[in-house]
Amino acid sequence: MAMLDLVIEGGEVIDGSGAPRVRADVGVQQGRIVRLGELAGVAARERFDARGRIVAPGFIDVHTHDDRLLLDAPQGAHPKLSQGVTTVVTGNCGVSLAPLCSAVTPPAPLDLLGSDAWRFDRFGDYLDALEQARPALNAACLVGHSTLRVRHMARLDRVANGDETRRMADDLAQALESGAIGLSTGLYYPPARAASAQEVIAVGAALAGARGIVTMHIRDEADAIDEALREALHIGRALGVDTVLSHHKLVGKANHGRSVQTLAAIEEAAQTQRVCFDCYPYNASSTMLLPGRVAQSDDVRVTWSKADASAAGRSLFELARERGRPPEQLAAELQPAGAIYFAMSEDDVSRILGHPMAMVGSDGLAHDTSPHPRLWGTFPRVLGHYVRERKLFSLETAVHKMTGLSARRCGLHERGLLASGHHADIVVFDAQRVADRATFDHPTEPSAGIDAVFVNGRLACREGRTADVHAGRVLRHGRSD
Repeated sequence: MAMLDLVIEGGEVIDGSGAPRVRADVGVQQGRIVRLGELAGVAARERFDARGRIVAPGFIDVHTHDDRLLLDAPQGAHPKLSQGVTTVVTGNCGVSLAPLCSAVTPPAPLDLLGSDAWRFDRFGDYLDALEQARPALNAACLVGHSTLRVRHMARLDRVANGDETRRMADDLAQALESGAIGLSTGLYYPPARAASAQEVIAVGAALAGARGIVTMHIRDEADAIDEALREALHIGRALGVDTVLSHHKLVGKANHGRSVQTLAAIEEAAQTQRVCFDCYPYNASSTMLLPGRVAQSDDVRVTWSKADASAAGRSLFELARERGRPPEQLAAELQPAGAIYFAMSEDDVSRILGHPMAMVGSDGLAHDTSPHPRLWGTFPRVLGHYVRERKLFSLETAVHKMTGLSARRCGLHERGLLASGHHADIVVFDAQRVADRATFDHPTEPSAGIDAVFVNGRLACREGRTADVHAGRVLRHGRSD
């Protein structure tokens, strides 16, 4: 055999399938894994010592809002590379950076992606720009239903008419042809709250033929979650495609413990349709600052505010006491703004994360002034807190949830597994030391215990320090990457 480009030697390989770990070397050539086994005598241009470490597929973050972040080349530590992520799925919750040209900031929550990057009239233009930027990570991109509504509807407080629906459906079909992996919805949020299930089904008509997926931030995750789940499952059945329920959770004290029932409902649906869900390993959520969410939360932390930048990182309740206002009134005064809500039960988080159908997604918001720590800490938190400390499941199961399962559910071929012929997206980490260090007070601290991250065979990150910000690729659906 010709000389290999890289041998990662001496580590314990967890291949992403859920199978037990094995001692093996990993040989890489031209960005792909070509051999696994004993490679001590094989010539290689570079050898990486992984003794005492776990060698696993690079983690796949199935729920991100990294659409704009991918166009940049961040200096210093990278929020995703530093925690072992090699592939991100963007455009979730109905919000994608394309197709939408806008000289003004679009309505919330689209503004979570910023105010100055809305320049792509076609989804294919965005994918082309991403390729030209040579991203730090691999990117698989969804089209946002809310973005399509903002693009084609002058008024968002009603169901789309026939002409508007056809134009949205045409945009989606063109995006799928360009390489989008599917459609995302955010019926919870104001831009799509008036949309009907039938509108979503009509807009998503091209998904089945293109073998795309639909991911859904359902209409309610609190008191009306049962009805919202039924609607989402109905949409998925009607479209006839793989359905991902986004960041499954229960919000508000009155709903703590109801994951027993919601998981049972999803399991029942899975008997007759292709459905799964993602989640993040925290009992606090984050999105736009909504006055209606305040009362159901134990605390609310402001992540950014255009009206008062000094509020970022502060407790809304503390600020309200200082200023002598009801918290809901202050929330309205801080608009537009973002927030973290402490309104979930740790028992529900653990039960959902531990379910066999659960994938891991950060749902991090890269452009918040004081972001939720999940942006920087999600994947090491699973490995450190939930595997090593809590023993919620095995390390092999955790890696599967973050790699092989995610790749299969999202249609990412030849990724997510350490197998001959697969792309060499690889993370090397210390199972005894890996941990999240990002906190709500210090949310941008890189994680510990991630020794090295290889993206397409190139060393992209070493001990938290970025080594290559251009190793990623755009993973266009239906095409060889």
